[in-house]
Amino acid sequence: MSKEDLKKYTLKLHHQIWRHKKHRTIQLNLSASQSCPHPAPASSPTVSSLSAQRLVGKVALVTGGATGIRECIVRLLYKHGAKVCIVDVQDNLGQLVCESLGGDPNTCFFHCDVSKEDDVRSVVDFTVNKFGTLDIMVKNVRLAGSPCPDIRNVELSELEKIFDINVKGVSSE
Repeated sequence: MSKEDLKKYTLKLHHQIWRHKKHRTIQLNLSASQSCPHPAPASSPTVSSLSAQRLVGKVALVTGGATGIRECIVRLLYKHGAKVCIVDVQDNLGQLVCESLGGDPNTCFFHCDVSKEDDVRSVVDFTVNKFGTLDIMVKNVRLAGSPCPDIRNVELSELEKIFDINVKGVSSE
């Protein structure tokens, strides 16, 4: 997705983040603003304003949180006061997002391949151990695969990888 497309999509974006507690599902609608493509620094007064702190005391985990819309979700949760565990296989980008938000004690990065059940279990355990709880889990990781104009030329191994991440990965989380 190009930066232009990301900005356009971000301006229209309304995320529904699900939180499970006591067998009830509570829906939070968080409107993504123009702040994602050019986020305010962590020291900005807008980050600490009381009106933006409706998730204070909550802990979130965002899969694929190093780039794209998922990065915007990370920044939005943080802006609203949540502690955020950024989960991705892109270590450098994940660390950069974490550092741009001020790093410890309110954000952290964890390398995780969501197609591997043990990795998912490890990141959940890590988040709970670090922050004491897990209130919000955004399962929004995806893999598009390489462009292929003719379906007959698609490698089965690539389709299996896409399926493992997009279908199995989300269900195992």
